[in-house]
Amino acid sequence: MKLLGIETSCDETAAAVVQDGREILSNIISSQVDIHARYGGIVPEVASRQHLLTAIPIIQEAMAQAQTCWSDLDGIAVTIGPGLAGSLLVGVNIAKAIALGHGLPLLGINHLEGHIYANWLEGRTPDFPCICLIVSGGHTDLLLMRGQGDYLALGRTRDDAAGEAFDKVARILGLGYPGGPAIEQAAPGGNSTLHRLPRAWLRGSDDFSFSGLKTAVLRLFQGGPAAADVAASFQEAVVDVLVTKTVEAARRLGARQILLGGGVVANRLLRQSMAQRSPLPVLSPSPTLCTDNAAMIACCGYFHLKAGNISGWDLDIAPNLRLP
Repeated sequence: MKLLGIETSCDETAAAVVQDGREILSNIISSQVDIHARYGGIVPEVASRQHLLTAIPIIQEAMAQAQTCWSDLDGIAVTIGPGLAGSLLVGVNIAKAIALGHGLPLLGINHLEGHIYANWLEGRTPDFPCICLIVSGGHTDLLLMRGQGDYLALGRTRDDAAGEAFDKVARILGLGYPGGPAIEQAAPGGNSTLHRLPRAWLRGSDDFSFSGLKTAVLRLFQGGPAAADVAASFQEAVVDVLVTKTVEAARRLGARQILLGGGVVANRLLRQSMAQRSPLPVLSPSPTLCTDNAAMIACCGYFHLKAGNISGWDLDIAPNLRLP
């Protein structure tokens, strides 16, 4: 089966064609980073207008690269949330129009679930039960995945998501936007042991908290230390908490694997630390599939289609959607 995936939840306009939920035939991503960098963050109205300009050309490019005709498709998968309302509306309405016009099943996909299913691409098959850590600009969620579509929420951030904390700390340190890559680039030039930053362990809970860490960075940097040293210490603190809580949950619940997903998972220190400290196999998508993309949406849509989870024409966006 071939599915077209459409992703417009935030500031990437993406389309992909995926076969049988595994083989990526095309995966086109148009980033708006350069547009929003001048504002130091994403401007929702600008993002949605840019989606309107680029969505159709990106979809056409994905179809052409995959050498696929509309009659070759078995369904249209589109992100319905969570995300920016205006951005989501663009993708959902385009997906509805295509599905209706070509008589194809419509599949509304949770963006967070898409990040998990990125692990099914590139020829891998996760082994249930899995502990899933989703780390992105808006979310830091820890879940137990017991089977296809079967999730138990364990913990999530109580304040700033990890990716959001990266952006805010990068702004404090004057490193630019987006914060994740900026801090990762600066950190190797610093000494991560020079400043011991706090970790919010929230003992007895699988939740996360990074607001206090952000405040500690602000106070520390006002004292005049080098930005690289602070960046290295901050990155290590975030990674330490993410890895420790994920590994503890995996041991406690008898998981067979750990699955990573979300833009922050592109961070090399996080990937390396998780692999080194976990007693279980760790699966993580390649960096291109960690950030927002449509291949993961098409992959997730394939499994929904197999299960008969087809959306109606009243499908609507859900900006605050959670998983499960």
